[in-house]
Amino acid sequence: MNIRDKQIFNIALPSIVSNITVPLLGLIDVAITGHLGSAAFIGAIAVGGMLFNIIYWMFAFLRMGTSGMTAQAFGARNFTEVVSVLLRGLFASVVIAAIMLCLQMPIRELALAIISPSEEVAELTRTYFNICIWGAPAALALFVLTGWYVGVQNSRIPMIVAITQNVANILISLVLVYGLGMDINGVALGTVIAQYVGLLVAVLMLVFCYSRLKKYYCSQIVITKKAMLKFFLLNKDIFLRTCCLILVHFFFIAAGAKQGDTELAVNTLLMQLFTLYSYIMDGFAFAGEAMVGKAIGAQARGIYDDTIKRLFRWGFAMVVLFTATYLCFGKPFLSLLTDSEEVLEVAQVYQPWTLLFPVCGVAAFIWDGVYIGATATKGMLISMALGMVVFFSFYFLLVPVYANHGLWVAFLAYLTTRGVVQTVLRNKVWKTMQ
Repeated sequence: MNIRDKQIFNIALPSIVSNITVPLLGLIDVAITGHLGSAAFIGAIAVGGMLFNIIYWMFAFLRMGTSGMTAQAFGARNFTEVVSVLLRGLFASVVIAAIMLCLQMPIRELALAIISPSEEVAELTRTYFNICIWGAPAALALFVLTGWYVGVQNSRIPMIVAITQNVANILISLVLVYGLGMDINGVALGTVIAQYVGLLVAVLMLVFCYSRLKKYYCSQIVITKKAMLKFFLLNKDIFLRTCCLILVHFFFIAAGAKQGDTELAVNTLLMQLFTLYSYIMDGFAFAGEAMVGKAIGAQARGIYDDTIKRLFRWGFAMVVLFTATYLCFGKPFLSLLTDSEEVLEVAQVYQPWTLLFPVCGVAAFIWDGVYIGATATKGMLISMALGMVVFFSFYFLLVPVYANHGLWVAFLAYLTTRGVVQTVLRNKVWKTMQ
């Protein structure tokens, strides 16, 4: 393992550890509700979790944009800008969270009207949503802090924060659900409490580890109209790209819901396998964000090229590992999540599609990290938009004939298209170096 591989590993591993706690937390929520006696509980977690994924994904630029801009400023040794990017991001997160809290009811009802789950699932989802929405300020601020830490090449602090937050979430949810009998209310309240625990830890680590940077604070250039306009303009493509991603994932769940509660539950379980893979691959994407951004800031073209090459080597190693793992342990894994024989029986019919998650998604994940680090976000938007077009084309062609199988084919085609288009457009990333 050469020095570049060690750098990738040192950033990716803590990111993977922190990222893996997120799908594991989702698995715990599914497992808790999966043993409450009704598929409607799983469906409510699926719909409620999807709603918050959609809401937070819309503002993913708070993390992605902060990471890329911070990494480039860090590579250029411009510490005044490093501090300013953090403060601008935190200011934006507060404003966005306040708007979300004010509009929570129309957001919830519009989403439920579009998804149209069964009445039982809809009512449980409202309960979950009404509690979880109060975690938005903490969740958005954590996006900014996580992106900033990655940008300064420190993925260990986000790991500590994520582990602390998610262990707290699991423990609190278990106590509230099984100790106090709060069922889905307990799952939601545990999530909110844990989000603020994570924010507290992130802020304390910032004060403890980076207080020396306060001397670079310059009030005249932080929260100004020009600076904030630039911040949002740079993140415009990420926002639009995320809207396309949201539309695909939103439609995927909605299409499953229209086929019945059992199919919705099955798709939710199988998507946990994709989520598990995606969060591990995001660890290498985070390494790409940090190292590519730093190389561009320092104008080190050789490091830039070598980093991309080695990121793809790591990516293809993950393809082999995950394909083998899902082939050998996919069925036992699903049985840990629910004891519903009906759901497990139907899940076996669609499980073979999960074997294609790694190979179809690897290029998209690696290139996302590179593009974010280079702040070459136009290419990300183009690839996602084309992927969305492919998804809906396959959906309308195949689902009427092949039902849920057609839905999974459409999703895999969407993943593949993103990676292919980003590969074709890679010269747009390289131009950032010029």
